[in-house]
Amino acid sequence: MSPATDALAALPLLLAVAIAALISAVITWTSRPLLQRYALARPNARSSHRIPTPQGAGIAVIAATLVVAYMWAAWANVAIPLVLVIATIVIALVGFADDIVSLPVPVRLVLQAACVGAIVFTAPEEARIVPALPLALERGLILLAGVWFVNLVNFMDGLDLMTVAEVVPVAASLLLLGWLGELSWPAALIAAALCGAMLGFAPFNKPVAKVFLGDVGSLPIGLLLGWCLLELAWHEQAAAALLLPAYYLVDATITLFRRIARREQFWSAHRSHFYQRATDNGFSVPRVIGEVFALNLVLAALALVTVRAGSTEITIVSLLAAAVAIGFVLRRFSRPQVS
Repeated sequence: MSPATDALAALPLLLAVAIAALISAVITWTSRPLLQRYALARPNARSSHRIPTPQGAGIAVIAATLVVAYMWAAWANVAIPLVLVIATIVIALVGFADDIVSLPVPVRLVLQAACVGAIVFTAPEEARIVPALPLALERGLILLAGVWFVNLVNFMDGLDLMTVAEVVPVAASLLLLGWLGELSWPAALIAAALCGAMLGFAPFNKPVAKVFLGDVGSLPIGLLLGWCLLELAWHEQAAAALLLPAYYLVDATITLFRRIARREQFWSAHRSHFYQRATDNGFSVPRVIGEVFALNLVLAALALVTVRAGSTEITIVSLLAAAVAIGFVLRRFSRPQVS
């Protein structure tokens, strides 16, 4: 492919980012008074914010993502799975209901599993990660992983700009992989639109945040990002699909098992995540976000190396390097800062 063709191929993705950012910003700005009135998140002992703050701006992010991705897909004659769009809308409605009235945990999990399962079990049979496993077993494991991923994105959305610092590097990397031909075009369009929508939301969520995503945003973001990563794994890039969200996976999973070991109500709100403990240990919010963002850039670079190198040895080294980098950051977050 020539440089001119490369640039032409990148243009639709970059335009999708810009338009999604604009739509997201406009909807967030215009909806803030309504959210202030009907969806106010009041601080409690487990909160990171200190003043009542409207939540629900995820509506803007998801609307911008779906509208731009679908519009660009129609223009490019690309099919974004209808089941993905429907599942995203449904899980956003589940999140919105939970933001307003707090749904029971079993109800949330059943509805989330239904949305994830609709996507997983309607995928083509040739879409495989580990062909040696029976198809039903592999799809069942993907379902469990998908429900966990949707929830961990929600769990990790507990600090100003935290989800932006995670989603933007991951989505931008997926966009780049789509441009390089390593990811399906529908997934690349979703990633581009999601990246732009989060950038449009970012100015309203920077410390001290004027508005939060809410479950209406974090849950469908987890679903869309999880689907893009699953598409990457189905394209024989499972290592990259693990590396890109590795910080979220490690922080949330270690925290979950710690809470289970302590026989706590692990499904209830808490302040046990490493990034939350960092603020208790003297880290400022911008510093935590900056370190998470820098770590995600490192993980993105390692993921791109594994994809382009195509070597088992390099993949193993990249995974080990990621483990060291994540361990270093988690250890820093766990220790009080010396003034």
